[in-house]
Amino acid sequence: MKAVHFGAGNIGRGFVGLLLHEGGYDLVFSDVAPTLVDTINGVSEYTVHEVGVGGADKVVTGFRAINSQTDPDGVADEIATADVVTTAVGPNILPFVAPSILAGLRRRDAASAPLQVMACENAIGATDTLRAEIEQRAGDDWAELSSRAVFANTAVDRIVPGQPEDGGVDVTVEPFYEWAIEQGPFADSLPNIPGAHFVDDLAPYIERKLFTVNTGHAATAYFGAAAGITRISDALADPEIAAKVGAALEETSALLSAVHGLDPAELAEYRATILQRFANPALPDTVQRVGRQPLRKLSRHERFIGPASAAAERGLSVDGLVAAVAAALRFQDAADPQAVELQQRLRGEDAAAFVASVTGLEADHPLTPRLVEAVLARQAELGV
Repeated sequence: MKAVHFGAGNIGRGFVGLLLHEGGYDLVFSDVAPTLVDTINGVSEYTVHEVGVGGADKVVTGFRAINSQTDPDGVADEIATADVVTTAVGPNILPFVAPSILAGLRRRDAASAPLQVMACENAIGATDTLRAEIEQRAGDDWAELSSRAVFANTAVDRIVPGQPEDGGVDVTVEPFYEWAIEQGPFADSLPNIPGAHFVDDLAPYIERKLFTVNTGHAATAYFGAAAGITRISDALADPEIAAKVGAALEETSALLSAVHGLDPAELAEYRATILQRFANPALPDTVQRVGRQPLRKLSRHERFIGPASAAAERGLSVDGLVAAVAAALRFQDAADPQAVELQQRLRGEDAAAFVASVTGLEADHPLTPRLVEAVLARQAELGV
């Protein structure tokens, strides 16, 4: 069996690639970073270090890497004979992955079993997005090519912090992980991925993860940065910050219960587990890394505005989420272009116009006045 994985970064090697290896797949990493590709091809194994309670070192073998930018034909050839294709590149990069998958499908033997495609991204319906990109490029040919692949959405969860520059291709991760995959598209031919679980309805798993893990992680980063704290674990060790993050997650849990009927007691247990993971002192994660790209994280369907807008529409509390947004508005990092742009726009734009353009919310949305108020408060701090 063979799997082609787009994105040979830390998540690709330390999570998706590891589980595919454990499932018995030969791994082909596809990436556009030449140094990373060469480094991977220069070793015969790498180690995934799980740090924290219950962690262990796991060795990955049987892999190689291809530079999809300089050798697109090589990637297409690998896809043509692969069993599985996965991605961990970021939702915005999926359009650039689509041409390679389409080229592979064109070369694939029509009599072969369908290619199993899963986009493992922090986004709702990421595989649907990838499929739509492929279909658009295929045009009229899609009627013939569509039988050569099946597409399944997934929800993935594992904290993989920034790695030391001299760490080679080894990866440090937390012991906890979750990979939920919708099983319907596969019929009776599920991919062999140990530790993954296949579900009929993925939506509750995706939103529970995004609105708890992603919301909580970013909230911890922004509250921590505002307090001058460097590490995520140290931020959550601060009782005041822990209370603020907990308040935001209580609101997302209330929304998840209202929308999906999830049990409040189980959600409370899930929140507690998530906060324990963030507090893991063995993970060398920083508020700057987790907080980067604040404009994206403040967009319409992301971790703050997504749940806060849905909660406001239902008349649920959003105080904790708005407080997290206010902390995000204070985030500064000269090395992050979005953080720099955020502060520039706060200095130069009308508050209502800023909220509309960044969050995508209508002026008459019930959440909009609260966000405008938060922006005005930040602009007052900046002397605007």
